Amino acid sequence: MPEDANTRQHTDLRVERTRRRLAEALVELTLDGGYDSVTIRDLTQRAEIGYATFFRHYSDKEALLRELLEDVLSGLMALIEPISGDADAAHTGTLVFRHVAQNAALYRVLLASHCTVDLVGRIYEVGSDGVARSFVPREDSPVPFDIAANHVIRSFFALIEWWLEHDEPYPPETMGRVYEALIMTPARTLAFEPRRG
Repeated sequence: MPEDANTRQHTDLRVERTRRRLAEALVELTLDGGYDSVTIRDLTQRAEIGYATFFRHYSDKEALLRELLEDVLSGLMALIEPISGDADAAHTGTLVFRHVAQNAALYRVLLASHCTVDLVGRIYEVGSDGVARSFVPREDSPVPFDIAANHVIRSFFALIEWWLEHDEPYPPETMGRVYEALIMTPARTLAFEPRRG
């Protein structure tokens, strides 16, 4: 007998709720004692779900962590993708730092466990795509485009990491201006120009 729409919707909501509870448990437990100390048993107890239920959704805790990373990156890219290369870099930076502030616990977990999910590699991949969509190389640039893109992405990531490690000592607006002054203005001057059309 075919599954009706109400049953599917109920199942989808249940799956979504279970995944959300596991994600929240991973964030809480990692912030409490570090990612490496978290076990699947800890996760299921904190999320108040059955141990076997975890494996219906994830093969291991790294799969859960990778899903969190992809969710964060997709939310961030949805925020900044519509922004063109000639947009105000301080405004773009402010948007990013606001997103980090709104999701600070999750960013802290990802930073604490970045070796496990190759966070830097994934950020570089997503960031490189964004740079290539927004900018083209300057013809007279002494800096090759790929080196400049690497510098921008890794410097921005390091700036976010510093900000979180120091408990967000400056507001997102200030950090947006810092991003513009330290990272984007030199990159645009030396290596990039906005992509047209």
